Parts: sequence; structure tokens; C-alpha cells
Amino acid sequence: MKIPYGKQTIDQRDLMEVAKTLKSDFITTGPKIKEFEENFSKFVGVKYSVAVSSGTAALHLACLAAGLKKEDELITSPMTFAASANCALYCCAKPIFGDINEQGLIDEKKIEKKITKKTKIIIPVHYAGLPCNMAKIAKIAKKHNLIIIEDACHALGSKYKNSNCGDCQYSDMSIFSFHPVKHITTGEGGMITTNSKKLYQKLLSLRTHGITSDPNDFVNKKEGGWYHEMQDLGFNYRLTDIQCALGVNQLRKIAKFVDKRRKIMYKYNIAFENNLHIEIIKENKDQFNAPHLYVIKLEDGSTRKKLYNYLREKNIFCQVHYIPVYWHPYYKKLGYRKGLCKETEKFYEKILSIPMYPSLKEQEQNYIIEKILMFFKN
Repeated sequence: MKIPYGKQTIDQRDLMEVAKTLKSDFITTGPKIKEFEENFSKFVGVKYSVAVSSGTAALHLACLAAGLKKEDELITSPMTFAASANCALYCCAKPIFGDINEQGLIDEKKIEKKITKKTKIIIPVHYAGLPCNMAKIAKIAKKHNLIIIEDACHALGSKYKNSNCGDCQYSDMSIFSFHPVKHITTGEGGMITTNSKKLYQKLLSLRTHGITSDPNDFVNKKEGGWYHEMQDLGFNYRLTDIQCALGVNQLRKIAKFVDKRRKIMYKYNIAFENNLHIEIIKENKDQFNAPHLYVIKLEDGSTRKKLYNYLREKNIFCQVHYIPVYWHPYYKKLGYRKGLCKETEKFYEKILSIPMYPSLKEQEQNYIIEKILMFFKN
């Protein structure tokens, strides 16, 4: 028995929906894409959704649509996957890292200190499913005329106050990932949500090479039914109908998936609450966490490494989320150095993500808890 830290949950109907689409007239740029986008918009409560090939593509296109360019700066968290910062580099802009709080979220009190005349975008990351303090971040952005792109890759089904992550009540755009370990999967895939028609139309264009076939948008005179125009330097970031068929059916199960994840979270919380060696990260009164990860904080890096190796020996495969982005060799080449965000670095040394996914069986979770508690007893 091997227990991974996360994995997809696929059932027979998922397989049937994909097979049905494979037998249909369209396996890409067809009706399933629109269906998935519309259903997603309804679920999060937003006007527009744009399906793309990955969460990384979503970040890139959102930055392009926001007009991020050379010499601009983008503020984000270093406690995230590299893509949250790389999207700035894709646009020849500079990532600026804001330190985090005890929950692993960007500390809104420290964002303002990082703002310069070059700052264009803030990307708050809803780490592990916990929403950032969006009201305060939105206030800062409004004061400095900045664009907010929420990185909600971990947070499908999460809520901040009475707002769904992705409804863009506090932001200009939000982005999601449908990688297999996320709340729902399309294999690879992502989504951008917005309430702005202007941004929506820009995103649609950038998703498909910057090409339009709409005569109302043409710069030149239409030459015939075949005519189209490339008006921007866009990309092929489309999601296929095959993937969207899977996404449509996965989205039908999101409430069940979130409920199961929260039950797993509660069971871990109860098991570790009074353990002197483990600190758990809890949601606060403004947060409803649809947990993507279950992260425990340990006493130090040495304990974390020993526990990680011990659990692997017991076929429990954990992960560390994340190495601070600016520690990676590529960022070191750009001039970033250790010591930049001290709270992030302390947080990194202590954290371990233990298994969390809807198909995790009760006996498997009991086994994980038993082995972790036994490690500290011994």
C-alpha cells in the first residue's frame, strides 16, 4: 500500500463523458469548452471564465491581459509554486516577493512596503486553500491603482467572508489549475475568471494566437469567409473538448470533493491538536477552507527531514510546499538571495504536506495518523 500526498479522483462517468466526446464531431475548439466555462462561472459566481491549457498559462495570459511589460514589477508570495512569480518573467517584468504570515499567506501589512512606481500587479496566493485577506489587499491596490490577480489554484470551493474564491469581488482576475492533485482535474488545464468584458475579450484573443475571425473586430476589410486577423502576439493555450468533458463532470462532484477534504482536515486537526511537536494551521472566521493541502508545522528542519524519511519507509509519501521561489538556482542567477523573506524561510524549514485527497480511505488516514504519532512517541 502506497499513499501519495495527493491524486486525482476519477469515476466511471468521467470515463464515459471523455469517451463520448472522443466519438463526437469536435475534440477541440468545440461546445464542451463553452459548457465547462459557463458551468464554472455559475459555480464561482463570476461573469466570465476562460479555459486554458494550465494554471501557468492562466497566470501568463492574465498578466498579458493586464498589460504587464518590461520594467514593470509584480508583487507575489514566495511560498508558492514557481509559476506565480515566473509569469512576471514571461512578460519581461520583475517579480517582487512579499513575506508571509503564520498561515503561509502573503502578509498584507508588508505588501505596501514593496510598492514602487514600477508596481503594476499584486498576485495573492491562496495557499493550501486558505484565502488571503482580500479586503485589505483590495484596499491597498485601489490606493495605488494596481491590478489584482488572485492565484486560486489551491482554492476552488474556498470562501473569503461571503465571497467565493474566483468570483473576483476583490480582484480583477482569478486563476485556477486543474492539475491531477487539485480539487478537480482535466489532466492538465486551467481557468481565468473575471467580471470585466474588456479583459474577457482580451483573454479569448490571447488564448488563440491573438487571432480573431469576428468581422466586427477587423482592422482591414473582410476579403471572404476565410478571412481572419492576428491582432496581438498570442499563444496556443487552448484546452481541448476532451479535457473539458472531464472538467464538466468533475465540476458536478465539487461539493462532494470539498466535503470529503474538509472531513479529512477535521480528523487530522483533532489527531494533532494537542501534540506538542506539531503545529496545525487552522482557518479563521473570515475563511472557509476547501483544503488542497494539509500542511503541518514541525519544530525544525531536522525533525521534518527525519519524519519525511520515516514516513516514506512506511509507504506514506509526503511533500514540502514550497521551497521559497527565490531560493531556486534560476532566481539566484537573477540576483535574488536568501534572507529576503525571513518569515517565509522559517516557515519552509518546518512544513510538511501529508496526504489529502477525496479518495483517501479512512483506514489509510488512520494509518498515517498512527505512524506520525508513533514517530514522536519514539
